[in-house]
Amino acid sequence: MHDHVLVEFEDLPPSAFAHAAPNLSESELRETAYEILVGACRSSGPKPLTFVSHSDSNRGDKRNPSPSLYRSLTVTASSEVKKKLGLKTTSSRRNRRAATTGELMRVQMKVTEVTDTRVRRALLRVAPGQLGRRIESMVLPLELMQQLKCSDFSSEQEYEAWLRRNLKVLEAGLLLHPRLPLDKTDFSALSLQQIIHGGLEKPMDIGKDNESMHALRNVAMSLACRSFEGSVPDTCHWADGFPFNLRIYQTLLEACFDNHEENNVIEEVDEVLELIKTTWVMLGMNEMLHNVCFSWTLFQRYVATGQVENDLLLASSSLLAEAEKDANMMKDPFYSKSLSYALNFILNWAEERLLAYHDIFHDGNIESMQSVVSLAISSAKILVGDISLERSRMRKEADIPSTRVENYITSSLHAVFIQKLEKLDPRNSNYVPRQHDNVFPSLSVLARDISELAFEEKAMFSPILKRWHSLAAGVAVATLHVCYGHELKQYIRSVTELTPDTVETLMAADKLEKDLVHIAVEDSVDSDDGGKSVIREMYPYEAEAVIINLVKSWIKNRVDRLEECVDRNLQEEIWIPRANKECFAPSALEILGIIDDSLQAFFLLPIPMHAVLLPELMFALDKSLQQYILKAKAGCGNRNTFIPIMPALTRCSAGSKFHGVFRKKDKSQITQRRVFDLGTTNVDNSFGLPQLCVRINTMQRIGMGLKILEKRTIARLGNSKSTKDDGTEKRLKFKLSKAASLEGIRQLSEAMAYKLIIQDLCHVLWDGLYVGEVSSTRIEPFLEELNQCLKIILSTVHDRVITHVVTDVMKASFDGFLLVLLAGGPARAFSLEDHVIIDEDFKLLADLFWSNGKGLTADLIEKHSTSVKEVLPLFRKDTEELIKLFSQLILEMYNPAIKSHLPLPTTSGQWSPREPNTLLRVLCHRNDETAAKFLKKNYNLPKKSNR
Repeated sequence: MHDHVLVEFEDLPPSAFAHAAPNLSESELRETAYEILVGACRSSGPKPLTFVSHSDSNRGDKRNPSPSLYRSLTVTASSEVKKKLGLKTTSSRRNRRAATTGELMRVQMKVTEVTDTRVRRALLRVAPGQLGRRIESMVLPLELMQQLKCSDFSSEQEYEAWLRRNLKVLEAGLLLHPRLPLDKTDFSALSLQQIIHGGLEKPMDIGKDNESMHALRNVAMSLACRSFEGSVPDTCHWADGFPFNLRIYQTLLEACFDNHEENNVIEEVDEVLELIKTTWVMLGMNEMLHNVCFSWTLFQRYVATGQVENDLLLASSSLLAEAEKDANMMKDPFYSKSLSYALNFILNWAEERLLAYHDIFHDGNIESMQSVVSLAISSAKILVGDISLERSRMRKEADIPSTRVENYITSSLHAVFIQKLEKLDPRNSNYVPRQHDNVFPSLSVLARDISELAFEEKAMFSPILKRWHSLAAGVAVATLHVCYGHELKQYIRSVTELTPDTVETLMAADKLEKDLVHIAVEDSVDSDDGGKSVIREMYPYEAEAVIINLVKSWIKNRVDRLEECVDRNLQEEIWIPRANKECFAPSALEILGIIDDSLQAFFLLPIPMHAVLLPELMFALDKSLQQYILKAKAGCGNRNTFIPIMPALTRCSAGSKFHGVFRKKDKSQITQRRVFDLGTTNVDNSFGLPQLCVRINTMQRIGMGLKILEKRTIARLGNSKSTKDDGTEKRLKFKLSKAASLEGIRQLSEAMAYKLIIQDLCHVLWDGLYVGEVSSTRIEPFLEELNQCLKIILSTVHDRVITHVVTDVMKASFDGFLLVLLAGGPARAFSLEDHVIIDEDFKLLADLFWSNGKGLTADLIEKHSTSVKEVLPLFRKDTEELIKLFSQLILEMYNPAIKSHLPLPTTSGQWSPREPNTLLRVLCHRNDETAAKFLKKNYNLPKKSNR
């Protein structure tokens, strides 16, 4: 816990009413108070005042006993007063010589037997002359001065000091603090002042018929017998003026304390108080004034004796609480003026402790806190009744307890918070880190300390303060919430990136807030609004939202770095097979490694919301990887990129032959035509066969790597403490990248196949196969070079995609074979007899991929050779049959009523024996007269150019 610092109240006076009799010493006040007490007790008895010597009283002589002074002290049950006020009971060994309450009172007030005897004798002398009059109808100092002579004292000096004391008492009671206000020009007051000053300078000559005594009596009685109504009162007002009467009364109350152990109240306190209350009429006291004075006396004794006897404090607070019930009496200016000083002193003393109660109260003295709070609240509520303060009080009396207690809570907790904050400041010379604290940022430690403080507050202080404030714990946690929130807000402003320290701090703040809210809710279960008023004051830290935003920023930084790496690696990548034994791009492995590192770093973040933010991270990484895949395949082209532009349709001239039409000297013409016919492919020539194989492998490697990453991510999530829902794992997929990699394999494989067949092997397929004489330009050259390319593919492409790639090459070669037959241009012409060669060549082509059972399966080859096998029979049909079938299909497709010439069918690109354009192209390449005439008649197609 924090250090306990006891705040001393060094200037506490022995009496709150000391200013009432500044010229009277403590012993003079005790003698005056004792005289009033004895006079009041004797006057209250049923019999005339009589003298009882001490020798007689000690012998137990009970002649003419007073009900109070001469009551015998016997062993009785425990004190009712002590029981009521919570004062502890002590084994009384003192005052065993006192046989009566009167004797006990004399001893307690430290009055000598000689003085007691003199007072009693004087009162006995007064009795005959004042027959029928009560003591309160006399001015006692006058009566005593008149009855006692110098011979009654042991010396003239003692007598003169006694006279001066009585004159000072008259001065205090009639001039300085009169019951009724005095006019400054009052003749009696001026005369009395003159007499008193003279008597203090030179001893007065007093006798029954002395002129000076007569003058003193006249002016004193004139002042003492004044009343508000102007009539002569039954009571003389010489000792009941405020605060003189309170000072005398406090002197009497001090007799309740043990003379040997000043912090103990005597067991006979009930009898003592009964005697003291007999002075109420003379001193103008009542129950409320008695409670305030007794409370002050107990309070002053508690402070003066070192603040160790908590029963004194408890009794003082109980009496003040009783006085609080009559607080309206403070509207009387006499009460207000007299009691405000004492009450303010008590209030200031109590509040000095309560405004920093964490530094004052602890396990060892916590039981005294309730008394201190009670003193503060009661004195404050009584002071509110002060008419002089009434206008400045903006709150109702009912608000005083909760308002003040709330102030104590906020003030003390704020002070403790500042202390804890300063202790955690490394710049503070008193900073000493606790074990393990050096691994946490200061605000994390502070959050932990504040949480401990809040629970300590709830357990130790709130139950006490709840008596005056129903939401004491709620106010406490709201105060701590605001204090910590202020520091947290400044910290958050300085945070620019997510670090372990930042997360630790924010998580500690989040836990602290949950603890504080939990305490507030528990504390307000029975309140009218369920604690909503307190909770509303606790503006949320939103630490979790801050963490989420920082994590999102962290994700963005990671993804930005990944994207930079993607762009850099793609620019530097050369896509060569010898980069590694698996023949894939090293850049892909680096990218996958960065993604794995990012995921690993993400799970190392000490946050509780991995499951919430993981999909966002994976989506961002997924998009970056998708960009890598898209850029890696960008520029590779597709099937349509490499399919050549169809040459114009032509017809063969009758009996034309092309044997030896192309000689070596004509190769330049072939090259020029090829370039023209293929058109512009817009393909980067750096996409060679090996590079494309590496790109395909890279896509395959990415797909495999993503599966591993997904499994690893799910395992990491399972090992984390993050709360997961049932659908979390379903969202942990690299959907974009996986789809892009699969599409990349498909596109790259198709592009590579068509580029290989149509572009790379163009010289043996498009420019060589069946150009001129069919029998001398067969498929073997194409198969030889294709076989070499397949070897490269088989040695480079990953086993898992090799079938797919070779299948695409097969499909491309079949399409290329059909292109040669159906769109080979004017360089090709086929006779009906050539179909045998064509069939054989296609079988050789298909066998290349079957490779005696070591290549593609027969079913797969059969599946993709269907369109070729459907078209080849057309080359076996005679021309008339082809023309008839073609005409029939045209009429079915177009208007059957057409009888002049047939419309030219469009090129669909899908070769089929039921597709008119396919049949038309077979006719265009049929080297006979019938076909030529049909094409001339219906479409006026030009003849094939002679070479």
